[in-house]
Amino acid sequence: MRTFLLVLTACLLSACASTPLPSADPKMAWIDLETQTGKLVMAERLDNRRMTDGRYFQVTPGSHELMVRFDFEVFVGGMGMFSDPQERLCYVTLNYDNFQPGQRYRLQARSLGFNAYARLYNAAGKVVAEERLVNCLP
Repeated sequence: MRTFLLVLTACLLSACASTPLPSADPKMAWIDLETQTGKLVMAERLDNRRMTDGRYFQVTPGSHELMVRFDFEVFVGGMGMFSDPQERLCYVTLNYDNFQPGQRYRLQARSLGFNAYARLYNAAGKVVAEERLVNCLP
């Protein structure tokens, strides 16, 4: 029974990963997610409502609050010795008041030590918002 559940879970996860992204609606703004220092960044909440697909945000023009889940590793050690990496899970929230229809944005999450940060870039690569709130576990 345990093997069956593991196989079923693996199949369901692979089905989600292979689902293509929908096409961008030109009447809405699209937000891509990326990280260069972490393992995973996923859309968690839009205006305090849980997302059904964590790979992107697509929002109406105007003001929105975005929350992403950001997983990364930290190395801790004692007496000058590094241990195995430890997982750190953070929820990072940012607000932006001026999403424009048909525009693409990029939300980049990054880590520095035990801290998580996020920036929202417009299509020209300019920073338009930074994290407002960061909650991390452990």
